[in-house]
Amino acid sequence: MLRTFLIGLILGGLVTAGWWYLREKPTHESTINTYTSFENSEKSNVAVSQSTEKKEIQESIYESRRNAITKAVEIASPAVVGVNVIQVRERIINRNPFFNDPFFSEFFPPEIIRQRIESIGSGFIISEDGYILTCDHVVENATEILVTLYGGKQEKAEVVGTDRVSDIALLKIDGKNFPYLELDRDPPIVGEWVIAMGNPFGLFNNNVKPSVSVGVVSTTGQDFERNREGRIYRDMIQTDAAINSGNSGGPLLNSLGKVIGMNTMIYTPVQNLQGVGPSAGVGFAIPSYRLISTVNVLKKGKSLNRDFYTGLRVQNLDLQLARSLGLKSAKGIIVVDVERGSPAAKAGVKTADVILALDDYEIEDVPSLRRALDRLDLKVGDIIRLKILRDGKQLNVQLRLEAYKR
Repeated sequence: MLRTFLIGLILGGLVTAGWWYLREKPTHESTINTYTSFENSEKSNVAVSQSTEKKEIQESIYESRRNAITKAVEIASPAVVGVNVIQVRERIINRNPFFNDPFFSEFFPPEIIRQRIESIGSGFIISEDGYILTCDHVVENATEILVTLYGGKQEKAEVVGTDRVSDIALLKIDGKNFPYLELDRDPPIVGEWVIAMGNPFGLFNNNVKPSVSVGVVSTTGQDFERNREGRIYRDMIQTDAAINSGNSGGPLLNSLGKVIGMNTMIYTPVQNLQGVGPSAGVGFAIPSYRLISTVNVLKKGKSLNRDFYTGLRVQNLDLQLARSLGLKSAKGIIVVDVERGSPAAKAGVKTADVILALDDYEIEDVPSLRRALDRLDLKVGDIIRLKILRDGKQLNVQLRLEAYKR
């Protein structure tokens, strides 16, 4: 009896233990699964946090690379264009085997050869209706002008007006809502960052967007004498931003993306027969204030006429002539002839008058008179003030410039 009871007790204990084991097993697995899920969740949160942090770092680096210059380039690029020109140029070839002997020149007259030449330049849009500024020397004698816009679209352009002497030309393409650049009226600051944009060596046509170079304003107010093409560059901005062949007509921008000048010429110690050479790091731009005043005239469809005359014939004073006129020095120029009906005659200038000043420029000799006329940026219709000496008295006269009579 006792043995039966013990066997039953043992069997009951085994059954009870089995029941508890089966009861506790799901709870144990659930705890393990819960722990595993928590661990995976922590790993996921860490991964998400690391990804967010990495993205924030990348954005921070990207933003740190963006500065005033990159933003200015981004603003200006859509308004910069490439200018492709077909020109007809003339070359005179002297066939005289006896050089310049006038006797044989009638038998061997010079030969004029006309060549069709393709050239490139730059420009920039200045209004939403398609007005474009470029250099006159880029489009001079052009028979066809094709403008390449940002992105590659090409449009035919017409010349609205030009000012050959100051080297400014205004073009027009058909259309509206074009991106455009603003001409800054404030003077540039020496040392400030500047950006030169354009079409050097025709690279715009390959990349369909302008090239960019960066430098500073080296100096301002640079004046140059009339060059062999008859152009006069006054009050120019000098920069060390790289300007090369094809950059002519492109904008020179400040860090705000506003146009402070138009890239026009470079200094180069080596030139080819066409007067073109590599950049030496010294470039020049026409200041925007001159662009603004010229555009206002050219938009009216009028090219500036600088082919004026005064009707005066003058010569330098020498000491003997000065003494005969009762002058203490030989500074000034003397009028030796006044053409009848000329602007000078209408102004009342007479033979033997001595010109001492032209506007604010003192006149000491004939070369100084030419320099003053060049610096005043004169055109037909302008009025100049002459200070003259007549019979020992100083007089002020006003002379209106008239178109030269052919």
